[in-house]
Amino acid sequence: MRYMKWIGFVAAVLLVVSCFTPWVFIESKSIIVSGVDATGTNFGKPGYFHFLLTTIFLVCMVVQKIWAKRLNLLIAGLNAGWALRNFFIISACQGGDCPIKKSGIYFMLLASVLMLMSALFPDMKLPEEKRK
Repeated sequence: MRYMKWIGFVAAVLLVVSCFTPWVFIESKSIIVSGVDATGTNFGKPGYFHFLLTTIFLVCMVVQKIWAKRLNLLIAGLNAGWALRNFFIISACQGGDCPIKKSGIYFMLLASVLMLMSALFPDMKLPEEKRK
């Protein structure tokens, strides 16, 4: 599990990049929705909450304290929940109009799951007295 920290860093970068790529295309309105640009819809800007959670995730990933690893698990869980919410709400059919899913929404979901996996298995070195 030595590589889980690096997988978490790469997943965090992938999440940030995926928020700038197209998530869905609404054909009837000719709108492309991404995490930071949802003009013409009522979705808001869901990518900004991903940015906040990713920043806290990266800080907790670097800190080598047990409380940081526990907080990181909470943050990664919130991020995965927010990603699932975005996947189901933004790509849902509304009024008989089904948006076309683009690759960005799949990368956002994949990156959030990878961040959760890296938070579940942190690289933590225990002190010698606690190993017994």
